[in-house]
Amino acid sequence: MKRHLIKLLPVLALLLLMVPAVLALRLDDNGQVPFYARIVRGEIHHNERWAVIPFYRDPACVPADFNLLDFFDYPDGTNMGAFDCQPPTTDNISIWRNGPDVDPAPMRAMFRGLGAVPIWFVRVDELEAAVADDVLTIGELEGLPSLMVGSARSYREILRPGRSIFYNANGTLEDGRSFIARVRLSSEGMHVRIIFE
Repeated sequence: MKRHLIKLLPVLALLLLMVPAVLALRLDDNGQVPFYARIVRGEIHHNERWAVIPFYRDPACVPADFNLLDFFDYPDGTNMGAFDCQPPTTDNISIWRNGPDVDPAPMRAMFRGLGAVPIWFVRVDELEAAVADDVLTIGELEGLPSLMVGSARSYREILRPGRSIFYNANGTLEDGRSFIARVRLSSEGMHVRIIFE
């Protein structure tokens, strides 16, 4: 009898690992998220010299008066917020414990670029000076002298709200050079690798 139980232990362990995944709700959001760019108050992804900012929507349709540091732009009854900015540059799948009507955020979200994700790079010191007043508009960001605009042909992101974010972007800058951006942010710290070739 003990031998049979020992043989069943791996199967039972696997079943126990699968139960939370089965109970979770998986939604295909098709990139319909209420934000424009991956820049949040107090969380600028950068190495010692450059900051990287991926855009989930075309930067040209970000409202001129929107503070990018607020991150979310929800519908308010007079407009649709970030949802007015179509089409998105990524699609995504989110995994919820109970669902978006119950949970404040998904357990995990996975984003995939749709072929030309705008990725902007600016010098860290310029960006820090620009956000010192706690406001960053798209016009301010576009006006930074060091701005380099890129387009990622490949973009992948895994987000675990409140815990970690990881993304990879590969593409080309407007000047023809290629770039690679790798970002990993977790409780262990932030690691950003940016290469221009």
